[in-house]
Amino acid sequence: MTQPTPYGGRPQTPAPGVEAPEKRIARFRPHARELFWPAALLIAVAGACGYLLGNLPAPYEDWMLLAAAGALVLLVVVLPYLSWLAHVYIVTTQRIIERRGLFVPQRRELAHVRGYTVELRRSILQRMWGAGTLVLAGGVEEPMRLKNVPSASLVQETLVDQIEVNQILAHRDAQSLPTGPVAT
Repeated sequence: MTQPTPYGGRPQTPAPGVEAPEKRIARFRPHARELFWPAALLIAVAGACGYLLGNLPAPYEDWMLLAAAGALVLLVVVLPYLSWLAHVYIVTTQRIIERRGLFVPQRRELAHVRGYTVELRRSILQRMWGAGTLVLAGGVEEPMRLKNVPSASLVQETLVDQIEVNQILAHRDAQSLPTGPVAT
């Protein structure tokens, strides 16, 4: 028996009883608008250093200005950027994974086959940027919140599709397994 041709690059359905390989569908970070204020502060610090360097009053020296600017840039620009860089969402064909944490890494997973609700919440600013917060609630444990997801409606549709496909495959595999003794 042959399978129909897949549409639009959709992977073929595995044979009953055969485990489907896990493939990555998407990998994304929270929306980059979180980095607006650190970037604005970096520009302001650079401008202030350029203006004040060599023009400081008598008790202050240039190295003090550069040390204060360096510490400010490290705390308010570099650390938020590294924190944003360390926060990743990965959607695969079998689960969704959230990895976060710069110094203490944390990881949460939610299997599509378990089934969960996908709720999209958007503020006015998030709507303007096309972002949103997705709340994935499975009923048993605390809901997983994907905050400031770019293209949130597309991610929501993808998650709903993956839940449906995984539950169909799980139901099909459960129906195809023999339940009683096999006669010889």
